Amino acid sequence: MSAYCDDAEKFLLAAKRAEIQALERLCATSELVTTVSELVHQLQRERGISNIYLVSDGARFKGQRETQIQNGELNEQCFRQLLHDHYLNRDEQRNMRLLNSIAYTLHGLDGLPGLREQVGSLAISALDATSAYCRVVAGLLAVVFEAADVADDPEVTRSLVALFNFMQAKEFAGQERAWGAIGFAGSHFDASLHDRLSQLQECQQSSLAVFTEFAIEQEKARWEEIESGPAAADLQRLRQIIVGLKPGEPIAADISEIWYELATERIDSMHGLEDSMAARLLAISRKRVSQAQAELARHYARLQELKSGRWPEAPALTMLFDPAVPGLTGSVSDSSVTPIGSQHLAHSLYDLIRAQVAHIREVSEELEQARRALSERKQIERAKGVLMRTFKMNEDDAYRTMQQRAMEMNLKLVEVAEKILEMGQRESEKNQHRDSVPA
Repeated sequence: MSAYCDDAEKFLLAAKRAEIQALERLCATSELVTTVSELVHQLQRERGISNIYLVSDGARFKGQRETQIQNGELNEQCFRQLLHDHYLNRDEQRNMRLLNSIAYTLHGLDGLPGLREQVGSLAISALDATSAYCRVVAGLLAVVFEAADVADDPEVTRSLVALFNFMQAKEFAGQERAWGAIGFAGSHFDASLHDRLSQLQECQQSSLAVFTEFAIEQEKARWEEIESGPAAADLQRLRQIIVGLKPGEPIAADISEIWYELATERIDSMHGLEDSMAARLLAISRKRVSQAQAELARHYARLQELKSGRWPEAPALTMLFDPAVPGLTGSVSDSSVTPIGSQHLAHSLYDLIRAQVAHIREVSEELEQARRALSERKQIERAKGVLMRTFKMNEDDAYRTMQQRAMEMNLKLVEVAEKILEMGQRESEKNQHRDSVPA
């Protein structure tokens, strides 16, 4: 083969090796997500137990809390060890946003011992403790989101998007459990608590809608089974009881135990599905690595066949006369003319290159579809930031405002976010223009 063909061959194989390296990194990321999923669940359980421990002034769940803390610490150790093994002990380039999310999360985990000490000594309110745990969980979920955002394989990305949104829905369910326990423990639900519970239920449905879009049929069927089960039905009846209460109307505090048990049973069922999704994600990642390695081996074998002379070499002009490749703008190829070397195309180096280009194009198109949900979430987060800065809102009020506007205008939440971002951009441009005008 000519020197030029040798170079093309080297870059063809280098491209496939680069794909394998990317998939191996993705496999490590999938392992990270699996570990995060388990750690999040253990912290959610600890949060719920600590909540009941605090609202009962330490009378309930003392032993369960100590056991749960040990479980959380073991999972945290696994998480930290995996980070060191995959992200610090290797010289590979990593995504900046993912690494920053990991740093943020580790800083939050460093504060857990102090939080646990405050809970144990009843030196913190149930509301403040719950909020602190929520921040740690939010950091861990951000790691999953960034992992999904940097994934380069369509099937893995779809699985990550489905898993992330399901984990987010489960976190909203955990927060609903916490707020409900606080209301029952206080023997009444005021207007703000009613609104909070309603918002969390809406957030669950929003996340579950994205999960349903990207999950496989077996996962969707399993979720439907959970939601149609007796625990979910009993929990829904308790939700309706809460809705029927007038602000400040008393309710028996003992019901808090029933609420907690039903909400926990639903959340534990969700974790079972979460585990199954995480396992499938890891299996897909490993399968994709194996497939790419096998493809590289086939490339080597085909190239050796070409070099052995078993097939006549295609002319170097093959690509230059391939009607599938863009040429002169506005020209129309004469389909009656046989391209130079087309009789050799099926057994040429160019055939391998063209097939790999088609593979990359197909992957890119599928990847763009899978990342749409991630892009929409980014827009919603940015829009919340605009409202928070412009109107001095907190994050919950900003999100609630967007939800209300979406319902009033019969728009999707992301469409409202786009309008807010446009408004923010116009306001920013006005401010820049005003600052640039001499006084």
